[in-house]
Amino acid sequence: MAKPILLAILKALMILIFTGWIALWLLKPTDLWTRKWKGAEESARTTVFGYYGLDFAVYTFPLIAVAIIGLVYLDLKGREPSSRQAKISTGAFSNPLVVSSFIGVLSAIEILTVFLFIVFLAWTFYCHISNDFKKLMPIKALKLEIWQLKYLRVATRFGLLAEACLAFLLLPILRGLAVFRLFGIQFEASVRYHIWIGTAMLTFATLHGASTLLIWGVSHHIQDEIWKWQKTGRIYLAGEIGLVTGLVIWITALPQIRRKNFEIFYYTHHLYVVFLLFFLFHAGDRHFYMVFPGIFLFGLDKILRILQSKPESCILSARIFPSKAIELILPKDTSLKYNPTSVIFIKVPSVSKLQWHSFSITSSSSVDDNTMSVMVKCDGSWTSSLYDLVQAELDSKADTTKCIPIAIEGPYGPDSMNFLRYDSVVLVAGGIGITPFLSILQEIASAQSSSRYRFPTRMQLIFVVKKSHDIFLLNSISSLLQNQSTERWHLKVKVYVTQEVQDGLTLREVLTDSSQIQTVHFGTECSNYATYGLESSLCIAALAGFASIVFLVFLICLNHIFVPSQKKTSNLSKDKTPSWVADLLLISSFIMALICSAVVAIILRWRRLKSESPLVAQKKGKAMDIETSSALEEHEIHFGGRPDFQDIFAKFPNEMAGSEIGVMVCGPEEMKESVALICKQNSQGVHKKKPHFSFHSLNFAL
Repeated sequence: MAKPILLAILKALMILIFTGWIALWLLKPTDLWTRKWKGAEESARTTVFGYYGLDFAVYTFPLIAVAIIGLVYLDLKGREPSSRQAKISTGAFSNPLVVSSFIGVLSAIEILTVFLFIVFLAWTFYCHISNDFKKLMPIKALKLEIWQLKYLRVATRFGLLAEACLAFLLLPILRGLAVFRLFGIQFEASVRYHIWIGTAMLTFATLHGASTLLIWGVSHHIQDEIWKWQKTGRIYLAGEIGLVTGLVIWITALPQIRRKNFEIFYYTHHLYVVFLLFFLFHAGDRHFYMVFPGIFLFGLDKILRILQSKPESCILSARIFPSKAIELILPKDTSLKYNPTSVIFIKVPSVSKLQWHSFSITSSSSVDDNTMSVMVKCDGSWTSSLYDLVQAELDSKADTTKCIPIAIEGPYGPDSMNFLRYDSVVLVAGGIGITPFLSILQEIASAQSSSRYRFPTRMQLIFVVKKSHDIFLLNSISSLLQNQSTERWHLKVKVYVTQEVQDGLTLREVLTDSSQIQTVHFGTECSNYATYGLESSLCIAALAGFASIVFLVFLICLNHIFVPSQKKTSNLSKDKTPSWVADLLLISSFIMALICSAVVAIILRWRRLKSESPLVAQKKGKAMDIETSSALEEHEIHFGGRPDFQDIFAKFPNEMAGSEIGVMVCGPEEMKESVALICKQNSQGVHKKKPHFSFHSLNFAL
């Protein structure tokens, strides 16, 4: 009884702190807050903490505290199943409300969040502009006309809107410290929020920079202002460098470049360090504390991820499919557990020493104790190089195969398995989008012997592929396809081959041709470590709290050492200290906090590795081929066209009347939109004689 009460307290505390942090953003543009805050900063100058300690405590730490409390909350919650009423309520909130080929699939909560964010930006802009126009003062150095002066103020306030976007920019792409895990949002899905916020930020930043340059140009002062590196105040040159860097990052992240030239996108995206550094020099430390929470959490998250991916492991074996896809079998510690639809990030140094790529785990930790597997479809240069590496080892036909080192980061995944408690589940997959569903099916099959979870009684898998050889991706669930009907659950598969026309070919005939799947086993002498995953949530929360304390201590100490004491001096002494000094002290304190946290994490990791079991080699000759079974006859295969989802879903009222049906889609955007539209049309209300569709979209690529 104490555990639910503690969880409720933690949840209320998170809501209270986060609400207070948002309230700060709403109050900050007001004239009342400006006056009160200046007085508070002046009072803090005479204390040991200084204005910088106050800014960190008020603007930065609340969001860090939410992340820390959230990690404790997730650790306590564990795999505790939620109530059915809560699940239905959440499902209704996540169902598609808008389906458009232009903006994709949006749920009610997403539309509400976007609307509130736009209102927040409008409020910020209005408050600042109204105050600016009331107190409009001419700038002697520029000698601007009234309209030019007003437009310059508008340009300045566009910069504050970019600052507001930057405060939220990095939160969606956190992994170990992911705040979005509290809402059950998949990491790959939250990346699109990062894209939206980043686009808005660069839009406002470009308007800010272009408008400022325009005013300088029409007033004939552009040559004087554009190269300025002021001793105090906003450094113009730093802002220009930051804007150019941000535009380079945004342009190379466009789908046209990211999908065709991933390396360009990957390497230029690391320019975020340059962007954030020059933003600090341009905006100053006071403004930086507002956006610092996301940067602080991202920096700590990055350090933990780097440490977690060391030491390297190795590939145990690989299975090569005729569709130019490979399944990598990787070692894992027996204690590592993860939920279905989890992803891991992989780096293969022999292919690229820097690039990391995400893949859905296709195996279930409830089924495989010592190994986990991922499916790699060879579409780009990196995946093609990996395929060639594996294929070359197979073609060599040597008595001994070489060891392929590999670095693994993760797994990252949902903290609950709500999909197990639907009455029925429909899985719609397109091509390589089948990968997260393979782990779901294995998990549900293994859950039959467990009374801990309520699992679906009926499963239907709709698998859409271009060529028949893509069907071999189902090979890892061969036993489920053979024994798909039991007293407790039923699985039916419908395969649609869109670019081939064949008559009389059955799914059994396609799948039983196991000669097209080749297996190669690799040496394991290059590594003695299996993957054991992330540190515990409590450990990460403790490290985040430790890093916050260390940062504040270094910030106070460095400021007292390098900045003249202001207890008894006027603001005149403050002007003698360049503003970039405070910026450098903030950067130095942040770096020292990360270093100290890394040292502690290394010690904890070393102690854990000492107690780790050695790498377990995969048993060779593991049978995974499909035997001839009459059970395969029930599954369907269709050639020459795409599935008619309207017709398929129309049959559910007769087959699953009164059921709660979870619909999960992973594949091309066009497929997701088609299924989402049907779910929207058929779930306008919950009727006793009609099934209720709960739509969930999974991503298999960033």
